Amino acid sequence: MSDTDVFMGGRMLPLVEDFYTIQGEGYHSGKPAYFIRLGGCDVCCSWCDARFTWNPKSFPPVSVDEIVARATSFPAQAVVVTGGEPTLYQLSLLSDKLQAAGIKTFIETSGAHTLTGSWDWVCLSPKRNQPPLPSVFKQASELKVIITSLADFEWAEENAAHVSDTCMLYLQPEWSVYQQIIEAVVEYAKANPRWNISIQMHKFMHIP
Repeated sequence: MSDTDVFMGGRMLPLVEDFYTIQGEGYHSGKPAYFIRLGGCDVCCSWCDARFTWNPKSFPPVSVDEIVARATSFPAQAVVVTGGEPTLYQLSLLSDKLQAAGIKTFIETSGAHTLTGSWDWVCLSPKRNQPPLPSVFKQASELKVIITSLADFEWAEENAAHVSDTCMLYLQPEWSVYQQIIEAVVEYAKANPRWNISIQMHKFMHIP
């Protein structure tokens, strides 16, 4: 059986890293969470701060049972599945086992692929080079748009038009241009108060 077959079956996943920390972005900022980072990404943003995750072949398959056992060995009440792009894989088994253990399941995705699994919170962070599928917009609990330039405010509004009325809206300044863009982000949110601001709090705290 090929690695692809194993991954698509969802019994094993290309685990890059997993760790217990504080969520630094979006609605759940400041909350303890266990992070499961999966390898593989076909969106490949130019400003990505996790380029090392893009090639899934760099990360040997790890069984879902082992991943869940490691997550449940910590006092975390929530798990964040991220990447890379985690929706490249079948995630139903992972999310079901985590929820069976009493853990809330959160996922961060660009929405470029079909979302599988059962999720208590879906953070959709759309990317221009591979926009979200229509089905993922409706599943989003939170829309988090990365702002690298003034043109990204229009992109944010385009995406906000497709999510549900209950979806939380966030603008997040891209870290490498934070100083240059943060004032514009603040002013935009003040003028358009349905938007909130997400900053990468974990980077200011110097934690993973």
